[in-house]
Amino acid sequence: MNNIINMNRHQPVAYEIVENAPRVNDNPKPRGMLLHCGAQVVDRQDLFEVATPHGTDTWYPLPHRTLVTEVEHQLQAAGFQLRGETHALTHDGSRYFGVIQVNLPTRSDRDFGWVVGLRNSHDKSLPAGLVAGTQVFVCDNLAFNGEVKLSRKHTRFAMRDLKQLTARAVGKLGDKFADFDRRISAYKKMYLPDRSAHDLIVRSVDCRAITPSQVPAVLEEWRKPSHEEFLPRNAWSLFNAFTEVYKGVNPQTAVKRGQALHGLFDGQVGLDS
Repeated sequence: MNNIINMNRHQPVAYEIVENAPRVNDNPKPRGMLLHCGAQVVDRQDLFEVATPHGTDTWYPLPHRTLVTEVEHQLQAAGFQLRGETHALTHDGSRYFGVIQVNLPTRSDRDFGWVVGLRNSHDKSLPAGLVAGTQVFVCDNLAFNGEVKLSRKHTRFAMRDLKQLTARAVGKLGDKFADFDRRISAYKKMYLPDRSAHDLIVRSVDCRAITPSQVPAVLEEWRKPSHEEFLPRNAWSLFNAFTEVYKGVNPQTAVKRGQALHGLFDGQVGLDS
């Protein structure tokens, strides 16, 4: 499973703003996961200018900017290169979803990359968090694989705790990304005849990786892939038929479905999820 850090939404009002935050080149991709239910893709400056509402005695919102800059600092401190970023807002800026594309200098070129997904809210709808995933370059399909929540207690030392929790989560990303590379290699090696693909699609409904109404769309992508890279009849091509259908899905829903989908495919190719 991938790692998600879950900061309790009750945060102190006062936060340290890092002026010399690391910068990455704004990348308009991937948008598919972010453009859902009226989400608006914004640039870094607009994101950082979103006002944070005043807290109460029991609720202390975390500025979007604070989460993003802290995650970026910890990623770079862990040796990751920041390759691109995409940010989106919903509900008049109250809810934030973002993707940061990362890599390691020692990793060879592949047809997919690593991403870190971020989330935050100013309306008590969801806690701040981050999760690891992959992005397929040819189609910008995103896939995330589950979450491990690390909650924190209420404390006036919120920034200290935020740094510690983020550093701990980022510290686990290396192993999680290595797991992605291993499993995708196994997916590519697994030949899938139509009969096996159809069985997996049915089982994906059972494990809630997709809804019954999405079955025709997945079948269409499997039979007539939108990208020639997925013409080979293997598990990787079928996996991308699913993630193509995930475009436009709420990020929170996509994370849960991605976990279920990876579990299904890992079992098919003989890997432990």
